Amino acid sequence: MKRFTALYTTLDQTTKTNTKVAALAEYFATAPDDDKLWTVALFSGRRPRRAITTTKLREWAAERAGIPLWLFEESYPIVGDLSETIALVLPPPARDHDESLTGWITRLRALDRADEPARRAAILDAWDQMQPHERLVFNKLLTGGFRIGISRKLMTRALARATGRDEAELAHRLMGDWTPDTTSWERLIEAPDASADLSRPYPFCLAYGLDETPPEKLGPPEDWMAEWKWDGIRGQLIRRGGEHFVWSRGEELMTDRFPELARARDHLPDGIVIDGEIVAWDGAAPLPFNDLQKRIGRKTVPKKLLKDAPVIVLAYDLLEENGQDLRETPFHTRRAKLDALLKDLPPEAPLRPSPQLSFTSWDALAETRAGAREARAEGLMLKRRASPYHAGRKKGDWWKWKLDPLTIDAVMIYAQQGHGRRANLFTDFTFAVRAGNDLVPFTKAYSGLTDAEFRKITSWVRKNTLQRFGPVRQVKPEHVFEIAFEGIHESPRHKSGVALRFPRMKRWRHDKPVDEANTLDDLHEMLAQYG
Repeated sequence: MKRFTALYTTLDQTTKTNTKVAALAEYFATAPDDDKLWTVALFSGRRPRRAITTTKLREWAAERAGIPLWLFEESYPIVGDLSETIALVLPPPARDHDESLTGWITRLRALDRADEPARRAAILDAWDQMQPHERLVFNKLLTGGFRIGISRKLMTRALARATGRDEAELAHRLMGDWTPDTTSWERLIEAPDASADLSRPYPFCLAYGLDETPPEKLGPPEDWMAEWKWDGIRGQLIRRGGEHFVWSRGEELMTDRFPELARARDHLPDGIVIDGEIVAWDGAAPLPFNDLQKRIGRKTVPKKLLKDAPVIVLAYDLLEENGQDLRETPFHTRRAKLDALLKDLPPEAPLRPSPQLSFTSWDALAETRAGAREARAEGLMLKRRASPYHAGRKKGDWWKWKLDPLTIDAVMIYAQQGHGRRANLFTDFTFAVRAGNDLVPFTKAYSGLTDAEFRKITSWVRKNTLQRFGPVRQVKPEHVFEIAFEGIHESPRHKSGVALRFPRMKRWRHDKPVDEANTLDDLHEMLAQYG
């Protein structure tokens, strides 16, 4: 545990990639195998299930520290992190320990079967053996709050340095639904047959946004291929061993959530891996993302949803054919193989190729991009014809050229403090549009402003609070913000009747008074046009 705490502290206190890689590589080269396995699991989101509520942890920490609960609660927003607040208020430890990371996790998981008095005694006993930095890490294990700047690419780079293995191979090994209960360090990293799991996907190739780089800077148009950027769920459809598997980009196995895709077994040969977009489909075009969203998170899908929002895969890349890894093959060749594979599929097949968009100049492609919303797309994807299928992001070969967001001017009416390093600032706001003499709330946003702007609006909120509702403050309706968003759809759950997709603050409209903000009618017109 002490070794893992030292690693966590180093990673948490630096933003330098080389320092993080070096610290991880040293740890992976020297730590016990079971601790290394749990470290990879923790940093890739495979955390132990939370056995104790944060409410109980707050109560026990205040009691152990000998302070009233209200004082602990007042301290929490100042520190901005619950685990750190607990670590700071507790008295010095009474003794030391030599337990490993795996040992503490084993103790933690055993609390699932314990009653509350036993859980309390175990947690107080653990706190009493640890220094503040260890308590911080232990508390994060308790709360499931492991968020640290370690990407999968960075971790595989460190593993490659520590083990001498190929980075791309390691990235593939770490994919899938493994846990420390179902594998070992030897099987996951060292064993030669670690990639034999039939269901295992490939690491996804990711694109950079074409924000400041004009497409003309990418070189001759003939070196590129273009397709629509669909608004669905990025996924891989795998056909191996007579079975099929569906994985999301977030490494979630979703096979059971999309039962329609089981029909792919009737139309695809074995040894196939397809990269594409899972979309709700009306028979001719994708349905709005909101229709697909109703199915996300469901373990079982009711018949009505299956009928109202059936899904297909819009396929745009072929990663494996006849069991052979095609990722190093140029994209135009992979795409030709994909088109040949799918060209004779009947209409009832649950997949089809995402159409390629022909163009002879960047200006012509820009005109095509302008019609993306009519095609129910977010913009365009640009892929270099000769590009391999990279693991993760590699600048230069894949670009997403999204449409400019939709925008609306709205009035801020509620404010709430942020979390973490912004716990002392008001960063979470509720916005409204005008409806006659009323203001109708329609969305929340918490990103888009600079730190200086957040400090300025925080000062204003503290001086202009009308009412308090727990952590939320109602403020004078004086400030207008331009809200950017990617989509809009009908929502009977909201008073405004609409909900936005990915809302954020684009700018603070100091130049615009409240009576010039947009109206509810404006919002509904946008719904009719783009919903």
